[in-house]
Amino acid sequence: MKFQVGYELQYEFPQPTPVIMMLNMHFTRVSDLATPDHISVTPSVPISGYRDSYGNWCSRFLAPAGSVLISTDCIVRDSGQPDPVVPDARQVPVEELPEEAVVFLLASRFCDSDKLLDLAWSLFKDSEPGWARVQAVCDFTHRHITFGYEHARVTRSASEAYEDKRGVCRDFAHLAVAFCRALNIPARYCTGYLSEVGMPLPHAPGDFAAWFEAYLDGSWHTFDPRNNVPRVGRILLARGRDAADVAITTTFGPNTLRSFRVWTDEIAGSA
Repeated sequence: MKFQVGYELQYEFPQPTPVIMMLNMHFTRVSDLATPDHISVTPSVPISGYRDSYGNWCSRFLAPAGSVLISTDCIVRDSGQPDPVVPDARQVPVEELPEEAVVFLLASRFCDSDKLLDLAWSLFKDSEPGWARVQAVCDFTHRHITFGYEHARVTRSASEAYEDKRGVCRDFAHLAVAFCRALNIPARYCTGYLSEVGMPLPHAPGDFAAWFEAYLDGSWHTFDPRNNVPRVGRILLARGRDAADVAITTTFGPNTLRSFRVWTDEIAGSA
């Protein structure tokens, strides 16, 4: 199937301000693009790009003072299959992990697994190591946190999300990632588009989504504690240790986000 995906972000800058964007398709999905996902900035300004240490494509520009619109609209192909479930995937002992997975065992800015170490083992010590343990983490997180956009707070860490018992999708992902790392399971934070295919009406307004991947049995596997069911149309933008690594925009000066719109719409007849 195919999806039309995109966004419009309207900012107001009181002065010229450097901006870093992480809004292009992840390199693992670029071959699925049916039309380019070029970023448009209005008024037009030069944009440069680089790849960060996690393989994400980052774009830089100097926003002029005044109103600035950042947007894209493109078409991406998708298998139309829900997230794979591999219940027999085993947990890999730390000493057998590849070096590239080890960094995702460490505590980070928002996934403060060091503060949750004792709690994680008290909650999940009786779960079966491997897929079942990660799913137990997702089940607990899904029940423990109440979702609501009014609960969003960009400085909330995983341990604070546990205490607050409320948040948005990034808080669900942060808490689950921190629990996994405390249990010696490498976990990395993901952000991207997520369609509503197969979900009951009414659908919520479009937004970017957060989920995570856990390293089990030699591969990275997708888990989504916010929704906690396999979903169709999950399209990756970026991966990192936590939300600080994959912010859709990072601005180096004062600004106001005036409007925010995201879409992930199935194209009729493309299944």
